[in-house]
Amino acid sequence: MKSVFSILVLSLFFSSMKATELITPLPQNIKYDKNRAILGKKLFSDPILSLDGTISCESCHSLKQSGADDKKFSYGVGGKIGTMNSPTVFNSVFNFSQLWDGRAKDLKTQAKISLFSSTVMAMDSIEVIKKLKNDIYYKKEFSTLYPDGVTIKNIIDAIVEFEKALVTPNSKFDKFLRGDLNALNEQEKQGYKLFKSYGCISCHNGVNIGGNLYQKLGAIKPYLGTKNQFGRYNVTKNDEDKYYFKVPTLRNIAQTAPYLHDGNATDLEDAIEIMLEYQLGRVASREDIEYLKLFLNTLTGKRAKILGEEF
Repeated sequence: MKSVFSILVLSLFFSSMKATELITPLPQNIKYDKNRAILGKKLFSDPILSLDGTISCESCHSLKQSGADDKKFSYGVGGKIGTMNSPTVFNSVFNFSQLWDGRAKDLKTQAKISLFSSTVMAMDSIEVIKKLKNDIYYKKEFSTLYPDGVTIKNIIDAIVEFEKALVTPNSKFDKFLRGDLNALNEQEKQGYKLFKSYGCISCHNGVNIGGNLYQKLGAIKPYLGTKNQFGRYNVTKNDEDKYYFKVPTLRNIAQTAPYLHDGNATDLEDAIEIMLEYQLGRVASREDIEYLKLFLNTLTGKRAKILGEEF
């Protein structure tokens, strides 16, 4: 009941407030070490980090698909299939925790979990250090950028420096938030109005339009997709946390299908209908759903560039 009550109260509260008090635009610049980010970009896309040399970070978080992939569940080493839909890595530096159940407190923890997970990259710390030290490029770059050369700590640090740079500012909605009222057309503005009035903004707010709280999936009506997925409970072992998941960011949402932790929403329309039904107990008209989709499309941002190259 606490989840239902909190959503209803927050929905009424947030829908009456100004957009600038709820969602803030992404910063147009973010600090990161460019040279380490270049090294991190190389590592991010290199299958050398996986045990069998078949997958990389980019296999699940494609830079061409807004930091996600188009699969319901991604593949790990040996063709192992994951149990959760891969979330976007774009703008993930703004999330208050990482992964659907929040078991990674930050990007460094998340990268380390994926590197050593038996269902993802299945790497061994001794083996990965050996691989990189035997590679002329990596040995030189790590020696140049880190006093102690190739270490697990430095491998993770370089990847995270790159991930910090994966920010997509200047979406149409960001420009609107910064005061350009003509950045959105009337249909898109109507979509944002509905986004607030239906209560979507009660969970999707802040700079990342999500990624800043946990919420129960199936707050109003039990969601069958959580049958074998307990979310936050996996971390806390507290019964009250069953079926709570980190609220995903909506930034670039139009480019990251399929949706939800189980990948069961194949397109934006599916995702909107599921959220309205199970989270808010609402049914929207086809017209309203179209307006909401138009608004969500305004959340696609511009890709940053690292040393002149689009990531």
